[in-house]
Amino acid sequence: MSSAKEDILARVRGALGPAPAVPEVPRAYRAAGTLATEGIVDVFCEHVAEYRATVHRIAAAELSQTVRAILGDAQQVGVPAAFPDIGIAAIEDAGLTVAELDTLDAVVTGSALAIADTGTIVLDSGPRSGRRALTLVPDHHVCIVEAAAVVPSVPDAVARLAEAAAAGRPITFVSGPSATSDIELDRVEGVHGPRVLDVVVVE
Repeated sequence: MSSAKEDILARVRGALGPAPAVPEVPRAYRAAGTLATEGIVDVFCEHVAEYRATVHRIAAAELSQTVRAILGDAQQVGVPAAFPDIGIAAIEDAGLTVAELDTLDAVVTGSALAIADTGTIVLDSGPRSGRRALTLVPDHHVCIVEAAAVVPSVPDAVARLAEAAAAGRPITFVSGPSATSDIELDRVEGVHGPRVLDVVVVE
């Protein structure tokens, strides 16, 4: 007596016939370097803002003033251990514990690059980005993105991240504040990371 599974497979084989046609699958995938770079900073800012991140487009000379204004009354601000001095009082992350990270009011980091097509910031655990825990535990993340580091698409980003990947460094793709939704589709922010994301685009 045949099983239901055998009956179904037999029907499939019968429908396909002795020589089923295999369709040609198009392989014209998007590759790095195939998209134009004109206007990609505008596109990135538009897309990342759609994720409820706050975007600040500034000149390099305005960086310190802008970051201080964003931080407001924040007292405990963390930065990566090798982060350059941008004129703010901060605590360097030289291996802070999760409990210590949780006491921070905010964290300020740089980024490896950003993707215009998806409005995504990429952190590669390098000197600018800092440890993954530093950007996931505190409730407020201020991320500095160099306009020159914005790439058009995900393939362009993957190509640029080859060195970090080869070194085994954790790579994080950030598209807006941490958010999820329950079965009723109620949006909840801050479950898997910061609930507030400020993106400072330096041009």
